[in-house]
Amino acid sequence: MPESPSKTAEKSPARTEAPRVAVASLVGTTIEYYDFAVYGTASALVLGPAFFPSGNPTVSSLAAFLTFAAAFLSRPLGVVLFGTIGDRLGRRQALVASLLLMGVATVGVGLLPTYETAGLLAPVLLVTLRLFQGLSMGGEWGGAVLLAAEHAPPGRRALYASVPQAGPSLGFLLSSAVILPTLEIVGRDGFTDWAWRIPFLLSTVLVVIGLWVRTTVSESPVFRDAAHRTAQTPAPTPAPTLESRFPLATLLKRYPGRLLLGTGAAIGGSAVYYLTIVYSLSYGPKELGIPQNTMLTAASIGAAAGIAITLPVARLSDRIGRRPVMLTGAVGCVLWAVPMYASLSSRDAWLITGAYTVGLMLLALMFSPVAAFLPELFPARLRYSGASAAFILANTLGGGFAPLVATWLNSRWDSPLVLGFYTGGLCLLSLLCLLALPETRDQEFDT
Repeated sequence: MPESPSKTAEKSPARTEAPRVAVASLVGTTIEYYDFAVYGTASALVLGPAFFPSGNPTVSSLAAFLTFAAAFLSRPLGVVLFGTIGDRLGRRQALVASLLLMGVATVGVGLLPTYETAGLLAPVLLVTLRLFQGLSMGGEWGGAVLLAAEHAPPGRRALYASVPQAGPSLGFLLSSAVILPTLEIVGRDGFTDWAWRIPFLLSTVLVVIGLWVRTTVSESPVFRDAAHRTAQTPAPTPAPTLESRFPLATLLKRYPGRLLLGTGAAIGGSAVYYLTIVYSLSYGPKELGIPQNTMLTAASIGAAAGIAITLPVARLSDRIGRRPVMLTGAVGCVLWAVPMYASLSSRDAWLITGAYTVGLMLLALMFSPVAAFLPELFPARLRYSGASAAFILANTLGGGFAPLVATWLNSRWDSPLVLGFYTGGLCLLSLLCLLALPETRDQEFDT
């Protein structure tokens, strides 16, 4: 009796590449999120007055965070572009293209003239490059976790898919490892004048390394098998339609419920990450007088703790299921959101660091299994587009606009407690969406 395609895929030599592919996905994702984290931190520290000068610091901050949000607006277009490439031509090709685009855009930011030099042209160019960064990010996450998951051996899909999930926190830590020493060496004035460009320009080296790593791994065996089956089943060629051209169109027609629920399941985690890693780095020093290094250190230690438990959490979800682990994280984030941000009122470095560490570890319970959970909601031919669309929409709604919403909320109610209520509300939404979705641990992955 001939073996089924799934059994063939499990025995494929490409499966033995799983650890190397997972590391390659992690390297690329770390670099992409380093670029994004550098911009987020620079937005909080210097980009407002450099590109959007104003007599009102709040207005400058809002303008800088608006350009941060602009990259999220172009992410859905990136889902369409790279999702089509990934589902039609291959996961690896989409990932190489997305990394190259991110690198060019990030280095471009480091070379931009400021408003003082170029006037209105400076913010226009900045927003344009941010849109390119967002376009790249629209294809990065889905491709990275998918390439790792589709190479994974049976029973370890979440474990391998979670490896690139450490990329966002590693990218932030890497950006902090560049920004903190730079601040110490040149001082706040030197950083504001010129040294803010250094982290952006260093991306050149990282992108070259990332491109080399990504071009040395093989294509997903699941994608190859699906493409082979399609080639072996000739069919009449119909007139081109929107669905035949773009997998996302098919996704919206056939799986709208899963797309919306998957987005909701990831939205709370996005809010926790971006309010902690991006917004609070500006809010703490400017509104509460907390030293900048204190905020960066607290966020860095919390991110490191989240990284430390990412793989164990993923392995647990391979054993007991995705939903129990993610539901635990969602409940924890709902309950901890207010105490976490309330710690900022104390202005105590140890208390803030402890609160952020607990919060980002609870986030890992939601964030680690979602790398396998979202792809498992969709069939192979729509998986790149489906997983990317759900995650990117969650990032856009829950993360991209979070700094803007938080800035507005704090302009109305001058208390860090509003951050907790806002974040807790989005985590509650994730909890409800998870309850409405099925367990996917045993979902067949080769179809």
